[in-house]
Amino acid sequence: MSDLEFRQYDADGARAIRGTVDLIYRDAYAAAIDSGDPFDSPEQFMHRFDAYTAPPGRGLTMVIAFDQGEPVGQTWGWPLGPNAAWWTGLTEEPEPGFAEEDGARTFALSEIMVRQGWTGRGVAHALHDALLSTRQERRATLLVEADNQTAYRAYESWGWRRVSQLRPAWDDAPTFDVLVRPLPVRPTA
Repeated sequence: MSDLEFRQYDADGARAIRGTVDLIYRDAYAAAIDSGDPFDSPEQFMHRFDAYTAPPGRGLTMVIAFDQGEPVGQTWGWPLGPNAAWWTGLTEEPEPGFAEEDGARTFALSEIMVRQGWTGRGVAHALHDALLSTRQERRATLLVEADNQTAYRAYESWGWRRVSQLRPAWDDAPTFDVLVRPLPVRPTA
C-alpha cells in the first residue's frame, strides 16, 4: 500500500465534499449499482448520506483516504444516543439492555468503502483503524449483508463478531447481520 493521507471531517465538512462522497460510492459500489437494486442506487445512497449528515448533534465523523491527492476510500459513523433509530428493526436483543444507548456506549460504523483500483491493498483496514482508533465509546457496531463474504472475512479478522440481525427502516433495505467489537481499536502498522 502506498502512503495514504487520512482527512477527518465532521457532518458539515462531509456535506461540503458531497461530490467526493458520491464519486467514491459510485466507483466502490459499481457492481451493486449495476444490479438495479433500488437500495444501492446512487440517489438512494446520497439520500441516506444527506440524512446521516443532517441531524444536529449526531456527531458524525468521516475519514477519507487520499492517495497522492486522489480520494480512494471513505468511512463514517456516529455515537448512538438514547432511543437511537439504529436499533429499529433489530430481530432480537442478544442480551438484556443490548440496545440501550447513552451517547457514550456504542459507535455505529455506518459505511466503509474503497474504490476499485485500490481494493486488496489494505485501504479498508487502514480506514477502519483511522476512524475507530480515536473513539471513546466502549464498543462499535456495524451492519453487513450475510452473503458479503469478502467484507465478512475482513470484519471477523479485525475483531468483529455477529450478535443478531436487523432490517433498517430505509426503503428497500435488506436484512443485515449485526456485528459488534470492543473499542478502542489499535491501529495496524
